[in-house]
Amino acid sequence: MYTIVDGYPCVRLLNLSGEIGCSNPGHGKVAAPVVKFKNVNQLVEPSAILVSLDELDSLLARVSKDTNFASLVAGILVESGTPGGNNFKGFSPELKFPEAEFAPYQNKNFEWNPSGSGIMWKAYNFPVFLLSENSTLALLEAATKNEKSKKSYTSDVAEFGLVMQTTKSGTHDSESCLREETCLPLGGYSVWSALPPINTSTSQKSKPIILAVTSMDSASFFRDKSLGADSPISGLIALLAAVDALSHLNGLHLSKQLVFVVFTGEAWGFLGSRRFLLELDQHSDAVSGLDFTLIETVLEIGSVGKSFDQGVKKFFVHTTEAASISNQTLDALKRAQDSLKTENVKISVASKSNPGIPPSSLMMFLRKNPDSSGIVLEDFDTAFTNKFYHSHLDNLSNINASAIAAASSLVARSLYILASEKNEINDSVLTAISVNSSFIDELLGCLLDCEPGLSCDLVNQYISPSAACPSHYVGVIQGEPSSSPYPGYVGDVSRFLWNFLADKTSVPTENRSATCPKHCSGTGELCIRGETDGKGVCVISSTRHIIHLLHSSSIRRIGKDSWALNRKKMHSIRYVPAYSTRLKFESDMWKLLPTNSSDIMGAADPVWTESNWDTITLRVYSVQHASYDRLILLLGISVTVAAYIAIVITRSVIRKALKRD
Repeated sequence: MYTIVDGYPCVRLLNLSGEIGCSNPGHGKVAAPVVKFKNVNQLVEPSAILVSLDELDSLLARVSKDTNFASLVAGILVESGTPGGNNFKGFSPELKFPEAEFAPYQNKNFEWNPSGSGIMWKAYNFPVFLLSENSTLALLEAATKNEKSKKSYTSDVAEFGLVMQTTKSGTHDSESCLREETCLPLGGYSVWSALPPINTSTSQKSKPIILAVTSMDSASFFRDKSLGADSPISGLIALLAAVDALSHLNGLHLSKQLVFVVFTGEAWGFLGSRRFLLELDQHSDAVSGLDFTLIETVLEIGSVGKSFDQGVKKFFVHTTEAASISNQTLDALKRAQDSLKTENVKISVASKSNPGIPPSSLMMFLRKNPDSSGIVLEDFDTAFTNKFYHSHLDNLSNINASAIAAASSLVARSLYILASEKNEINDSVLTAISVNSSFIDELLGCLLDCEPGLSCDLVNQYISPSAACPSHYVGVIQGEPSSSPYPGYVGDVSRFLWNFLADKTSVPTENRSATCPKHCSGTGELCIRGETDGKGVCVISSTRHIIHLLHSSSIRRIGKDSWALNRKKMHSIRYVPAYSTRLKFESDMWKLLPTNSSDIMGAADPVWTESNWDTITLRVYSVQHASYDRLILLLGISVTVAAYIAIVITRSVIRKALKRD
């Protein structure tokens, strides 16, 4: 009997230097008996090792040091659950300084992430799976059974189907696998929106821009278990709740332009922010209405879900060296803090002993222009408070909703202060900017849990998700990057964010009650919520994303080719593609570009790709030992020979007896 095992694989990723992640060593499946790591001193045969999470680092360390031991590791099965006990100090497979090569300062050895082991940045020539809770119980039973029946002739084996195309084809870096088309680039689509909408058809002088940014993607050792609750989804939820709060202000008149940007691909070389800045340089359609020279300051919302400490929500402000504007942003945050009198919110400036700002999208703005002004709002000072950074354990239980609500209130009120004339700001207006805590709770359930997950009412108001369980791994970019891509190539979260931001930052239109697309013909009009009922409504917004004008079943029916032919007939609103600035899609394939002197960060770009594969499988079943099979064969041969000898002797005896007669 075969038992299908629920698990989350570590997969093969590549860059210009080589490989990381996991893969079967050859072209086929691998099967081996299941053994517990804690009971293994030496392996005598290829084995599938069942290991608890707190032992995983030591197992992988032994694999890297002991080649004989490593040669007998057929695969690793990681038990579910969070280890308990005082000895468990966290689990972060990231480096101690994530993405240090992009830092705009010299100290690359600073430990922002003390819990970091770096195991996700190494290559393993065997499969590794994280087990579900039920599968963990089944594999523990199999390993225990194998231990108790060492003298028997059967054992329970795990069969791994983690065959990567790059392994089969021998393409072991991004350049070769892209050339042979055995991989695809990591990437997706970022979203931006403006409040109030930007009118690109007017000749009026553009306003200075206050840019509020966050990111939507995380990473993990296990591909499809990348929730990133604290880092970065707590910041994303805080920004969405801030936008929601600002949208409820009547007669909002701002002297500066508020722009909200949600990047994707930030966990993999800051793909989103670097591509965004390049699109600004090229004045592409994806960023129409924006100008880098008009960006006055950047307010980035980072990890804010763990700031709750003994009833106080404590946040740290990491600033750039552009003192005057950064000080204005800090003053705005402090005034916002003072307006939250009963919320027990405290803001502190990060320690001057830090080498600079922590890993963040703001780093890319500083790499482009060292004089850029900005701050990063975080829940830590000198080191991450998140002990599960870029780990599958950075889940809903790792954050505090009230901390996110406090951060959202700070952000909403600070943005209003920064974008308004000083004489128009009063305490009554600030008090009116109120964050909806129930809305935050709903977002937490939608973006960080499987129940309800992306099937929640809020998301279903805007899109028809392809899956209920959320995962915030960036994924791969399919087809030609475009400001109007085929909707089937766009992730659920990006589509939801576009519809939500378009709704919340829109202004009334005469066509609001009309169904779209054909009635959204006015300047700046676009269609939202078209995915849920095939109709949608018209609004005026600057949100840049594709309009999902068709019902999901209609999209499946017309297919991507028909979409490409018909999209110009619709009011298509643009995405900002997020992929490596060293790549170009040409003649239906990806090509690596030489380093460009105008792309300051291109030399540090690793150009991340993900190997193709057919189907990933994991199952358990019982097999007889080969020695037992050989024994049975030998006994069979012996019985056959004995029977033959017996027949010959018997026939001889009978013949002699007959002759005597």
